[in-house]
Amino acid sequence: MERIFGRPKGLTALPFHYCPGCTHGVIHRLIGEVLEELDIIEKTIGVAPVGCAGFSLDFFSCDFVGAAHGRAQAVGTGIKRARPDRIVFTYQGDGDIAAIGTAHAIHVAARGEKITSIMVNNAVFGMTGGQMAPTTVAGQVTTTTPYGRDCALVGPPIDLPKTIATLDGAVYVAAASVDSPKNIIQAKKMLKKAFQVQQKGLGFAFVSILSTCPTNWGLSPVDSLKWLQDNMLPIYQMGEIKVTDEVKAL
Repeated sequence: MERIFGRPKGLTALPFHYCPGCTHGVIHRLIGEVLEELDIIEKTIGVAPVGCAGFSLDFFSCDFVGAAHGRAQAVGTGIKRARPDRIVFTYQGDGDIAAIGTAHAIHVAARGEKITSIMVNNAVFGMTGGQMAPTTVAGQVTTTTPYGRDCALVGPPIDLPKTIATLDGAVYVAAASVDSPKNIIQAKKMLKKAFQVQQKGLGFAFVSILSTCPTNWGLSPVDSLKWLQDNMLPIYQMGEIKVTDEVKAL
C-alpha cells in the first residue's frame, strides 16, 4: 500500500508531550517537513532556550543546543560564525525573544547574522507560570495581570516582526499563524523561505508564528483557536513584512 502521509524525517519518533491544544507540535511538524524537503537535516543545528521551546531539543532529528533564557540567538551566532557551513536556527517563545532576549533579537538583525530565528507567539509566558509577556494583548488576563493588561500602565503589546523589519540586516521578516489549514500552509511557505535565505547566505531571516496556549489562557483547545482569531490576528500584522530584492529572486 502506498504511504501518502507520515512523520517527516526532520522529527524524531518521540511523541510530543505539549499540553492538549498547544500548537507547538504543528509548528514542529512544519519545520521538520522543511528540513526534509530542503535535505538539510544532517547539516542543521537548532538552538532553543528554556521554557516550552526548550522541549524542542527532543523532537528534531538535527543536532540541537540548549541556551540560557533569552540567549538562543547569541549562541546561534557563535555556532554560525564557528561553523558557517551549517544551517543554524533558533526556536524561541515570545516571552523569551521579545523580553529577556530583546537585545539579542535587535542586534542579531542589525548585524545581519546569517541565521534563521523562529518566534512562537502565544501572548504569554508559558512554562514559567502564565505571566504577562511583551506580546500579551490589551485586557488579557494573566497571572500577573488578573484584571487584564492595562496599556495605559504598561504600554501596548510589541509586534516584534515590525521592529525587526526596520533593521537593514534583516532581509526576510514574516508573520504567520497556525490556527487554520490555510494559515498553516502559508506558515510553512514562510519557514521554507527563511531557511532558503540562509542557504543563500543573504542575511538574517525571522518568522513569527501565532500559537495557542490553552492551559495558561484557561480555555479548551477549540476555544483557544477562536480566541487567537478574535484577539491576536486583529492586532498582529500578518504576511511577509519585509522581503528584500535578493530574497524575491529565490
